[in-house]
Amino acid sequence: MTWAATILTLYPEMFPGPLGASMAGRALADGRWSCEPVQIRDHATDRHKSVDDTPAGGGAGMVMRADVLARAVDAAVDRRPDVPLLAMTPRGRPLTQDRVRALAAGPGVTILCGRFEGIDERLFEARAIEPVSIGDYILSGGEMAALTLLDACVRLLPGVMGAASSGDDESFETGLLEYPHYTRPVEWEGRMIPQVLRSGDHAKIDAWRKTQAEIDTRSRRPDLWERHEDARVQSPSGARQRRKGPMG
Repeated sequence: MTWAATILTLYPEMFPGPLGASMAGRALADGRWSCEPVQIRDHATDRHKSVDDTPAGGGAGMVMRADVLARAVDAAVDRRPDVPLLAMTPRGRPLTQDRVRALAAGPGVTILCGRFEGIDERLFEARAIEPVSIGDYILSGGEMAALTLLDACVRLLPGVMGAASSGDDESFETGLLEYPHYTRPVEWEGRMIPQVLRSGDHAKIDAWRKTQAEIDTRSRRPDLWERHEDARVQSPSGARQRRKGPMG
């Protein structure tokens, strides 16, 4: 079955965009996934195709109208009631690799792309929409965030990556950042590929990679390291064990 993405947007010309090239593009051409952008303005009812209005209570910018978006959302849900409905917004829950895996394992997704100052909150109260954020920063709209989410999902679909195990050791898959990578030439600007990676001893290589992943995660992403440590010290019963120091 083809993994299907429906995107509700004011800028349908942005899709598939970069996802029409490289690995995702080949998968799209092969029919492993589909991309259907839907113009939100098609669900406006006035002659100007208005989708926004001034914010209640005053303030800068414009707000996307709940009535127009609800018609777009309802039409999409009627067509694909079996897929999750997400809205890309900085007020959403942070996207994680676990959530990406769950979405990629399903039949597809419908994504609502916000614009302007945001979306009338009543839409989220009235419809089963999952607000999702890709990070603590502001974009011009939800389209770039949607492309990011789609890329993360598409690469996990069966047959998209060249080798089925390609994603096993990547950052966030194990709760850690990925270990550093090297390739030829062996020496570059006086810097050598670590000897252990040239040793042919796969047990030592695996141990080195695990150690490097832990070092990098601890120094670069202490938040990830904290979660990793919390999960590691859980006993089978779920009780928290005493956390050990760096030397054991």
